[in-house]
Amino acid sequence: MEKTICELFAGVGGFRLGFDRLESGWTTKWFSQWEPGARRQWAHDCYVDHFGDCQDLEGFYRTGDDIATVPKSAVPDHTLLVGGFPCQDYSVAHTLASSQGIEGKKGVLWWQIRDILIAKKPAFCLLENVDRLLKSPAKQRGRDFGIILACLAELGYSAQWRVVNAADYGAAQRRRRIFIFAYRDDTAYGKAMAALEPDEIMSVHGLMAKAFPVYGIEPPRGTELSRDIVEVSDKFAFAFENTGVMHGYQVTTGRPVEKTEPPVLLRDILQSFADEKYYIPSEKMDKWVYLKGAKKIPRTTAAGHEYVFSEGPVAFPDPWDRPGRTMLTSESSLNRSTHVVADPGTGKLRLLTPVEAERLQGFDDDWTAGMPDRMRYFCMGNALVVDMITRMGKVLDQIVAQEA
Repeated sequence: MEKTICELFAGVGGFRLGFDRLESGWTTKWFSQWEPGARRQWAHDCYVDHFGDCQDLEGFYRTGDDIATVPKSAVPDHTLLVGGFPCQDYSVAHTLASSQGIEGKKGVLWWQIRDILIAKKPAFCLLENVDRLLKSPAKQRGRDFGIILACLAELGYSAQWRVVNAADYGAAQRRRRIFIFAYRDDTAYGKAMAALEPDEIMSVHGLMAKAFPVYGIEPPRGTELSRDIVEVSDKFAFAFENTGVMHGYQVTTGRPVEKTEPPVLLRDILQSFADEKYYIPSEKMDKWVYLKGAKKIPRTTAAGHEYVFSEGPVAFPDPWDRPGRTMLTSESSLNRSTHVVADPGTGKLRLLTPVEAERLQGFDDDWTAGMPDRMRYFCMGNALVVDMITRMGKVLDQIVAQEA
């Protein structure tokens, strides 16, 4: 089996970098990265600067186009489909033309993944999302993830998932994300997994268990998905846990007891004597102290209901002896979530530098050099932790080696 990849919603290339670091023969045949409404496609340009562009099967360069406009038949064949897709409303309805067809909400990118799975039938699929996917939407918890699993089952795939806090497995950032590994049931791996009990897959033999070891799973429980995806959309609700398995519409899920590893600490990624532009000016210090502090603020709803909005304090500055907090796309702006650190050289309070933001995500220094700083932070806030991809890639190497 060839080690070929198609990377969707590629950002600045976190998936690709993670697999390239394996140096085990993975080749990316095609990628797609398009930021809606952006005048300049900074992430796409960064990706191309590092890896070059590539044509589709029709000979066009469409990697920077809206994926919805790209014919899926033009996407090169590949063994592994990867991508970090947005958490959106995945609800569906019957099409007007046929009661057997389904129609997802326009612009929801899961359907682009599904269309490529239909057109290209890759053996494997590795996806990343925010962990709230398991509980969305609030009024029908678990529905959106149930739709994804039902779609995969309908197309002949099984799936494993795991919510991973990167800092628990050696990274420099406390970043919780769900990884979903889907595999065609007719692969050697799919047949091997079908012969095992779900808890064996979750705790020992599955890709997620091997990449992110656990002591065990407690307590496993299950449910069955409807074969009718519209019915899943209308009626399904389920409390998914942080790991699980789906095979043949049967779902088993549980809480992993993780074998955690020491993280990289914030002090290990900090630069000394950073440029003066990153330091907090004295006239803004009071605002930072207020934003980071505890608050109790009286508020009134539109209906006239009075309540007290409260929030606890955020460490100020961020401690050196812990991994960094989750980085958002708003990093470096004047808000509560932005990291503030004491510079190791000067002791003065400042923002993270773009290089430190890259290190939090496991990228090489100056990976995003050439962009405005605000875009460097934005791209890193959107990125994934590269080391987590490499960990899963090592297991995928073993899986692919067993295929014909």
